This record gives sequence, C-alpha cells and structure tokens, in this order.
Amino acid sequence: MILYAPWERAFKRVYTPFEHFLHAQTTTGLILIGMTIVALILANSPLYEAYQHIIHTKIEFDIGSLQVINSLHHWINDGLMAIFFFMIGLEIKREILVGELSNIKVAILPILSAIGGMAVPALIYMGINAHSLGADGWGIPMATDIAFAISALVLLGNRVSPALVTFLVALAIVDDLGAVLVIALFYTSQIHFEYLLLAGGMFLIMVSFNRFGIHATLPYFFVGLLMWFFMLESGVHATIAGVIAAFSIPSKPKIPPIDFTQQTKNLLDEYDNYPVATDHTMHEQQKAILQNIKDRIDAVGSPAARLERSLHLPVSLIVIPLFALANAGIKINFSSFSDVVFEPVSLGIMLGLVLGKIIGIAGVAFLAIKSGIAKLPQDSSMSQIFGVAALGGIGFTMSIFVADLAFVGNDELIFQAKVGILSASLLAGTLGFIWLRFIAKPHKEEEEDL
Repeated sequence: MILYAPWERAFKRVYTPFEHFLHAQTTTGLILIGMTIVALILANSPLYEAYQHIIHTKIEFDIGSLQVINSLHHWINDGLMAIFFFMIGLEIKREILVGELSNIKVAILPILSAIGGMAVPALIYMGINAHSLGADGWGIPMATDIAFAISALVLLGNRVSPALVTFLVALAIVDDLGAVLVIALFYTSQIHFEYLLLAGGMFLIMVSFNRFGIHATLPYFFVGLLMWFFMLESGVHATIAGVIAAFSIPSKPKIPPIDFTQQTKNLLDEYDNYPVATDHTMHEQQKAILQNIKDRIDAVGSPAARLERSLHLPVSLIVIPLFALANAGIKINFSSFSDVVFEPVSLGIMLGLVLGKIIGIAGVAFLAIKSGIAKLPQDSSMSQIFGVAALGGIGFTMSIFVADLAFVGNDELIFQAKVGILSASLLAGTLGFIWLRFIAKPHKEEEEDL
C-alpha cells in the first residue's frame, strides 16, 4: 500500500502545471518550517559558536586574475538565492503570459490587493521608524512568503475554493515582483556602471538567443552566469540577475502542439509496423522512434516551463532550506524578548505584516469589489479574503532577505528585524489559518446573511 501525506493525496487527482506549482510550494513551506526550527535550535544551543563559525566561513573563487572571496552566508544569499529569484522570474513571466495575470479582468483584484498589501505595511513601518536608524527597513514588511502562505491555504482543503487559492498565488506573484523592484531600486548603495553595462550586454545576448530560436538551456546558463557575476560586481544585488535572466528564456515551444500531435501519431504508426520479437525485445528502429518521440515531447514544451518545473525540487530541498538555516538562526534571550519585540524596528515589522497586510489586502479588495472595479473570486466570500489577507502577513523568506540588505553591517537592527519577522509570520499564519478554518463564512452563507 502506498502512503501519501495529506497535501500529497489531494494532488494525485490533477496534474496541471498550476497544481504541480501548488504542490511544490506546499512542500517548500513545510520544509521551510522544519529548517527554521533547526536553525533556532542550533542558535540557542551549545552548538551556537560552531554554527556561526560555519556560516561565516570564507569561500574563495579564483578565475585567472579575478578573485571573489565571500562568507558561506554571503554565497547563499547572493549566489544560491539567485536560483530562487530565477524561478520567481519564471513564475512571474508564466502568470503574465498565460496565468491569472494574463486576463486584466481577473488580474485586477490581486494586483490592486497586492499593491495595497505592500503600501500600507510600509506606511505603518515608516510611521513608527521615521527619522530613526531603522528607517531604511520600510521594505521589510512589504513582502509575502508565497510558500508559507500557499501551504497554509492548501492544507485547508475543501474549506477554500480553487479560485481563492489562485487569488493568493496571483497576489503573491505581484508581491514578489514588487519586492524585486524595491530591492533593485532602493537597496543598492553604490553602482559601478561599467559592470552594469556588461550585465546588460549579457542580457541582450540571451534575448538574441531567444529571438534566433535557441531552445537549448546550456547557452542561457553560461551567459546567465556571466550576467550574475557582472551584476554582483556592479553593486546591484546579484539576485536581480536571476529575475532578469528568467525573462529571456523562451516561453514558446519549438514544435506547435498541432504538429506534435500529427507527427507523434505517424511515429506511433511506424512503431507498430515492426513485429513483436518472441523475447519481447524492441527492434533497434523502434528504439530510435521512441527517442524521436521523447525529443518531440521535450520540444513541444517550452524551455521556461521545463526549467520552472525542474527547479522546484532543488530550490525546495536545497536553496530555501539553506537560506533558512543560514538566516533564521537567532539567539533569543527570553528574559529580554519582550523588550526586543517592542523596539521600533520589531514593532514596525510586526504591525506592518499583521495589521498592515490585512488593511492593505482586504481593505483594497473590499473597495475594489464595492466600486465594481473587480469581482470576488468564484465561490469565495469577503470573510475568506480577510483570512487570505492575514496569511499575506507571513513575510519570512523575502522579508529576511530585505532585512539583511536594509541593515547591512548593523547586527543589532538585523536581530530586531528577524525577531519581528518570525513573530509576525507565526502570528499571521496562525490567525489566517484559524480564521479560514473556524470563523470565515463560505460564499453561500455570507450571501444569505446579506
């Protein structure tokens, strides 16, 4: 008998790309929870010194006269996270081309809600931290952790409609795009334009690959690696290279689906023309036909779709867990924990992520629906939108990432930020899950009350 985890069983019913995306995000969220707990245990145990020594170990790369020396922590945040941002770029591109963001009538609600969910938390944070050392952290509470938020929503099963899950996905994708723009525009201290021009040149080469119909991913990888290096040296955060590179990857298949169907039928007919051997082995020509069919299956799928799907596993099992392990380990003195929570940075982040996200997402959604600009997701209620807005306050991955950029070199403020992020994410996740599980009224019940 095959055993499935509760979230896995639901996904055995469907195999669409969107469902595979949700499955991967759910798995990522659950792994992220486990690795965060491990990091916190290590940071608050006798292994703390060894833990710190490992993540700050210097790693050096020499390529001819070029020399790059950074700590393991830095390589994870600037190197491995570029892969994460590359996947985010692929997801954004898919949503814009064929997903929920491709239809403006459907996309308008998550777009407006995401903008509200970024603006209000930033304003709340600045209201508390204006003219202080923590003022640069206004971008921290703007982010939503897509993996954690989707994990909580999917685990609710039939209590939420598929359209509500789609709404959260579209909202989180827009939120990710906003976070990328904030990092690129506001968290870059010094720009070396010669390297930035070289990075731009690499991007143009990748775009030309796309225009000339190159569907092999290896050329994009090598040129993208150079673009990442030049972006790293330019002063613009290197992970932005991942997002930019994703937009150059072809999203159209090499073989049109209609041609694939007919050609595959012809090949299968040719395959059946060969007699079956007595030992049930295939004729050599049949093996060649099967390989031909396999090549055509690869060609009918776009490189962007193949990369997005193939990257989910390594990102879920390696990149994100290592990021959590290197960044979530904060040493907590419980006797002074309440003091840290009420520091302006921590308090601004907590109020921004919990209160700001609810006001920004649910408030803007309510106004957009009441004014007729947008419509509620199918089989959903405003009460459920409130619960989704609460889940939007789970900022974890992107918030920690922005905190490291906002307060670089200031360990005290980074510590306060991480305390605020972890506390707010736990509170927002718990509130959102409980609200949707026990309090939120389904669409029909809310209509009857109205």
